[in-house]
Amino acid sequence: MSFRIAPSARPELTTKSTFDTSHSEFGSHDTLRYGTRSIKTEVTPGHPLEHRLSQWGETQWELKLNMARQTYGMHAPIRMMMERSLVGKHGRMPVLPSSNLHMDILMGKDETIDYEDFLNDPSLSTDMLDIHAAMEKKLNL
Repeated sequence: MSFRIAPSARPELTTKSTFDTSHSEFGSHDTLRYGTRSIKTEVTPGHPLEHRLSQWGETQWELKLNMARQTYGMHAPIRMMMERSLVGKHGRMPVLPSSNLHMDILMGKDETIDYEDFLNDPSLSTDMLDIHAAMEKKLNL
């Protein structure tokens, strides 16, 4: 049980594989969907601050669960994790726009204004909406 407020400064070294980005039929790296490969990003770890920022939300969630466990008992974090898993499941098609307001309320993001709140306009997105690829990805999960 850890009451860590900020993530650790040093990221854990992991080996990266192109198995997750391989094409299902050809077996090679799928450049059109996942971009070009870079040996530098596969070998060198990122900046420690980048690791801290990527792990910030998860560390805060673990802190909230540990504090609820100490304050209310074991049932409180179990209920919080159950609510998060239920709300996290999407019932819509993946390419339809949706806001997950319930998840924002559970995570405490309804009280803050982040850049996603005003720069997350789907009409300004440069991503192509490939319905077939999105449904394949949803079915493979």
